[in-house]
Amino acid sequence: MDLIREKLELPDGGRKLLLHSCCAPCSGEVMEAIIASGIEFTIFFYNPNIHPKKEYEIRKDENVRFAEKHNIPFIDADYDVDNWFERAKGMELEPERGPRCTMCFDMRFERTALYASEHGFDTICSSLGISRWKNMEQINDSGIRAAGHYEGLTYWTYNWRKKGGSSRMLEISKDEEFYMQEYCGCAYSLRDTNKWRVENGREKIKLGEKYYGR
Repeated sequence: MDLIREKLELPDGGRKLLLHSCCAPCSGEVMEAIIASGIEFTIFFYNPNIHPKKEYEIRKDENVRFAEKHNIPFIDADYDVDNWFERAKGMELEPERGPRCTMCFDMRFERTALYASEHGFDTICSSLGISRWKNMEQINDSGIRAAGHYEGLTYWTYNWRKKGGSSRMLEISKDEEFYMQEYCGCAYSLRDTNKWRVENGREKIKLGEKYYGR
């Protein structure tokens, strides 16, 4: 794909970006676009929602591999899954894009913003918004809320899907043979996806088996 890239600039005169990454397939195009614009950035991997631990490790390892290939610093944050489940209490039956997802975005961005504030970053962003399965407004609202707790910190609301971003995301995933996750990530997403599969005559998800390009 011959993708003509615009030169990106961080908002509010920002100079140093902390990019929250949810997985390699979503962050691949985001990272490539940021690199092409010469923006200094670091990957922040904080995703205690991902369940089970096997799935978490696969997604993280793929992201580490791509970051190392491009010499991008990678921060491996805590997998405080018990904290995530505690916050999700009472929301176990909520649908995707509902209040449970808002809680999940808030939790991850709050930690991202805290790390950014403590380590000299003036801008935060996330690869979550490139997925067409996500509500971009919901994600941006959480990011803006998190950044708002710290003076001088901005959440970058750039739309990574536009101008060929979504297509390039799939191309990179195939070229790199990234792991192809088949549900959003949390235990309730896995439960609901498998329920739908069984009801529609399909096999349940088999963790760690599907990869792009294979």
